[in-house]
Amino acid sequence: MSQTLSSLPLRRAVAVVAALNLGYFGVEFAVALAIGSVSLFADSIDFLEDASVNLLILLALGFTARMRARVGMALAGILLLPGLATLWMAWDKVWTSVPPEPVPLSLAGAGALIVNAACAVILARYRHHEGSLTKAAFLSARNDAVANVAIVAAGFMTAATHSVWPDLIVGLGIAAMNADAAREVWEAARDEHRAATPEA
Repeated sequence: MSQTLSSLPLRRAVAVVAALNLGYFGVEFAVALAIGSVSLFADSIDFLEDASVNLLILLALGFTARMRARVGMALAGILLLPGLATLWMAWDKVWTSVPPEPVPLSLAGAGALIVNAACAVILARYRHHEGSLTKAAFLSARNDAVANVAIVAAGFMTAATHSVWPDLIVGLGIAAMNADAAREVWEAARDEHRAATPEA
């Protein structure tokens, strides 16, 4: 199948993933603010970032290989934003020392897990289709699904310990995962850019 024909299912998949991420961002962000959760805050901002990444992918699929690589480099920078926001909220949380409510924390994390697992499954078959672009989307969904398991566990740990630390540790872990994903996407985009000819 030609790349033109095969890109249509990819565009549909990316559009669905963008819509899912944007929708759950609103849900998780509201819960994060309501209960004061660092991990949910980080994950909700990450949902917004994922929606933005997928919308950029939709715009960039018609670009040349060199332009796709440049967009991939830009996406690597975008992947760092949730981590920076998390560090700011974590610093504030250390001083307030008020743990989030464990039940909403775990429920919101479980909902996010369902959404991110669905997105990872949708994107898995396309993760090598357009180099760094779809790799960025797949890595985000995969990492988020792993993070959501940790958020659910943090809810149980918070209920048992009445401490801010389970939520803080998971939130900082999400920031670290996003930093590693940004590194992987940057390296893939850099290699793609080097391999592309000026006319590609």
